[in-house]
Amino acid sequence: MAATVLFTPAQCHRATATTSGRGAPSHCALAPGHRRPGRGSVRAVPPEQSSLPQAAAAAVYGTAGDVKAALYRALDGANRGIFGMTSAKRSEIHGLVELLESRNPTPEPTAKLQDKVDGCWKLIYSTISILGKKRTKLGLRDFISLGDFLQIIDVKQEKAVNVVEFSARALKILTGKLTIEASYRVTSQTRVDIKLESSTITPEQLMNIFQKNYDMLLDIFNPEGWLEITIN
Repeated sequence: MAATVLFTPAQCHRATATTSGRGAPSHCALAPGHRRPGRGSVRAVPPEQSSLPQAAAAAVYGTAGDVKAALYRALDGANRGIFGMTSAKRSEIHGLVELLESRNPTPEPTAKLQDKVDGCWKLIYSTISILGKKRTKLGLRDFISLGDFLQIIDVKQEKAVNVVEFSARALKILTGKLTIEASYRVTSQTRVDIKLESSTITPEQLMNIFQKNYDMLLDIFNPEGWLEITIN
């Protein structure tokens, strides 16, 4: 099970989301109106056991709102999980995601994309990981910082634009972004297939920094694959 949690920026709708996916590495996220499963392809990982058995956890958290509040608390300080966290913390987060998914009030989410998914979303958690040599080669230890991960979903056009923001401290805080455009198509009541269309890095100075390792960067954030959606 792979998980992505999204939160909408103030100018968009507010929400969280969880998604399970397969295939491609994850990128930003997709999202709709209120809480719903994130999209933005996620790298699939083996299920992790929750620190609480599902039945016990369900008794602790009376409503879906209680589960969401607990999930937000668990995510505090996690920095989206991208640079690693303890197995206990990741297990706690995944357990809460699974509990929230078990209370899914939308059995046919792909029929609700316009109402629930269309709009702009901000990633707050993902099973994407950038560790070890990859983090060093991309300069993400001390030279380049990750900013917001955003995803803009256009349901009518069946398009998703993912934006990963960066800043380069050594270049007078140069800011820029990786923009990935993808298309998707609904394949079932709960699933969409995602296809990469194009990618760009701006400004040119930032592209020059990533040029040597651009394939690695794109491999991390490439959205291609399929996404199983849960809308809460």
